[in-house]
Amino acid sequence: MALGVLALGFSAIFVRWAAAPGPVTGFYRMGLASVFLAPFALAGRTHRRSWPTAGIHMAALAGLFLAADVALWNTAVNLTSAANAVLFANTAPLWVALAAWLLLREKLNGRFWLALLLTLAGAALVLGTDFFRNPRIGWGDLLALAASLFYAGYFLITQRGREQLPPLPYVWLMGAISALTLLGISLALRLPLVGYPSQTYLAFLGLALVTQVVGYLAMGYALGHLPASLVSPTMVGQLLATALLAIPLLGEFPSLEQWLGGIGVIAGIVLVHRARQAA
Repeated sequence: MALGVLALGFSAIFVRWAAAPGPVTGFYRMGLASVFLAPFALAGRTHRRSWPTAGIHMAALAGLFLAADVALWNTAVNLTSAANAVLFANTAPLWVALAAWLLLREKLNGRFWLALLLTLAGAALVLGTDFFRNPRIGWGDLLALAASLFYAGYFLITQRGREQLPPLPYVWLMGAISALTLLGISLALRLPLVGYPSQTYLAFLGLALVTQVVGYLAMGYALGHLPASLVSPTMVGQLLATALLAIPLLGEFPSLEQWLGGIGVIAGIVLVHRARQAA
């Protein structure tokens, strides 16, 4: 999970550097990652039974959810600050916890809910300075919030899908379906797929190798061993990672309130883990 947090923390940085339409950026991220992972994923398939049909279906469904998440979020990053986009997208743990409690009947004790609220409150404090100076939510923020719903769906689907497939074939199948979906969206919206400067293509490559291959393989592995209600709050740590990385890479400096919010995020994540262990 720690590796996943760090790798996903680079996501907003690469998206900002790409400066391309959201669905196009997502297509290159998923497509290049799928091409890179294909030889490794296919090499491990020795017979049909190694990839159960149920697992393939879950990976395909997760790919559709992730495509919607990525298209919305990549667009949001170019309409709001990198920290805001990560913040709103990472309200996903709240939706995951509610779904796990209501639909999956997971027993989540009071300590867990308090720890989750502390994590989200810390994340909100990271947003605080900009928000209270200008107390309104823009289109970029709304798109990131919508992305969080699909991100939550991805976590819940992957928790079940990883019961059927190992992380490598699961992430490869999911990414391939997501890439095809994002290609369809890009073509439907008549977005240019080529003609970008070299910096954009390098950013696409960074998204593919760092965020998708490293980040999602790490997260996929974690979801095969831990519940989504634990993994998703931990991934809120990418907000702090992005804020720290944005200092040297984007020139965005966190305020004192944002540093305090980061401490709250870390404390909340630690308490979430302790609450789940106690349960």
